[in-house]
Amino acid sequence: MGHDHGHGSAATAHRWRLQLAFGLVAAFFVVELATGLLARSLALISDAGHMAADVVALGAALVATRIATRPDPTGRRTYGRYRAEVFASGLAVLLMLGVSAYIVIEAIHRVGAEPEVDTGPMMLVGGLGLLVNLVCMALLRHGSDESLTVKGAYLEVVADTVGSVGVILAGLLVRATGASWWDTAVALAIAAFVAIRALWLGREVLAVLGQHAPKDVDPNRVAAALETVPDVADVHDLHLWTLTSGMSVATAHLMTRDTAVDPARILADAAAVMREQFGIEHATIQVEPPDSAACSRTSW
Repeated sequence: MGHDHGHGSAATAHRWRLQLAFGLVAAFFVVELATGLLARSLALISDAGHMAADVVALGAALVATRIATRPDPTGRRTYGRYRAEVFASGLAVLLMLGVSAYIVIEAIHRVGAEPEVDTGPMMLVGGLGLLVNLVCMALLRHGSDESLTVKGAYLEVVADTVGSVGVILAGLLVRATGASWWDTAVALAIAAFVAIRALWLGREVLAVLGQHAPKDVDPNRVAAALETVPDVADVHDLHLWTLTSGMSVATAHLMTRDTAVDPARILADAAAVMREQFGIEHATIQVEPPDSAACSRTSW
């Protein structure tokens, strides 16, 4: 049993949050990059580089949520275009890792040199960046538990928030000690934090693309629950995966007992188990009599 794919994904429901965050981050990126270059602060430039990654990632997420809701005129995309959102999250991961690598390379180039850092504009823009990021965090936090796309954007903003705190800290340390290497050290700390966040999100993206079972669903528990449906003798060919955030999918074959007389009731009960116990609304279930020759169990 099944249904069409006309409903919206979790990310689509939070599209306005992504739009507002995109506008705030894009505007601040211009300010931060210009100030970083003028103040010669690697911490500020590195945070601006991460902000640039945010702009691209948020823009990609917005495009993906739009693509995900478009109808497919070819009829060949039988699961719709929802995976576009997962690919957008993957792009965010790559951008975050790229920014981390850039910061490390720039830090290596500064070894042995201590350029004078203008801490006044550096701390001022760092404070403004902290305010912008806190607003964006408040916007995206609600949707981050429901959508992998929004979660990717949220984690980037969290990393930016830490980056803004780092910029302020670097400015205070440089001003207090007169040693500009603090600016480079803080930049490297920001790079490490961003890379760790990227790897964390990347694991989730790969789990979806690898068609792993949803992280909150145990396949053994699903099989056991289906076996409790009256007149079900055996459950096999059970597959569980995530199409995109908020959209889990399942297929299963149910072998009935000899005494079963109402396959429609078995089908309805099994669908109710999937929906009510595991939150899986799109379950394709095949009910087979015990002497069925139509079912050939897969060998993979």
